Amino acid sequence: MKLDVQTLAGKKSGSVDLDKDVFGQEPRKDILHRMVRYQLAKRQAGTHHVQERGEVSKTTKRIGRQKGGGTARHGNGSVSQFRGGAKAHGPRVRSHAHDLPKKVRAMALRHALSAKAGAKELIVIDDAVAKSSKTADLRKSLEKLGVTNGLIVGGNNIDENFAKAARNIPNLDVLPSQGANVYDILKRHTLVLTKQAVQDLEARLK
Repeated sequence: MKLDVQTLAGKKSGSVDLDKDVFGQEPRKDILHRMVRYQLAKRQAGTHHVQERGEVSKTTKRIGRQKGGGTARHGNGSVSQFRGGAKAHGPRVRSHAHDLPKKVRAMALRHALSAKAGAKELIVIDDAVAKSSKTADLRKSLEKLGVTNGLIVGGNNIDENFAKAARNIPNLDVLPSQGANVYDILKRHTLVLTKQAVQDLEARLK
């Protein structure tokens, strides 16, 4: 499939042939859902922790009499019923990450790219290079491209001026081609790829 290549100024600069196997798949929502869950679970900190019975320092003296007190027969102050007591079966420090086959992860990225291409939310530019690091200049260029909420994927290295200019623009993310992922692609309305990013992604997913 063919797509026009544009400059940052919004002018046409040739065209590019997109690989059908990478950009022409029929997106499967179940695969995309599995991948997003995988990514979000992997980034979850898992540092939640509460004190359990063995970690609470409280008296172990019997509370009240065994019989005749008219209350339950409590033998320890560290139980969850009392103020300052432990939590029963509380959260523990752990990793929330789970496995997902490498082939499924690659398939999900192909389907995410195909979803953007199929929805006409994919723009290819010749290069992501800015002459200055002024945010206002880059914002004007993006307005010409019609990008108000987007992800820009460059080559192996992001131009320093471009990265600095993009930092203060809300709803705009910039990633190198190696960092392209399903969650960030689906999170933004428009996907902007440089010609180098298209080549890198096709080589990675073929």
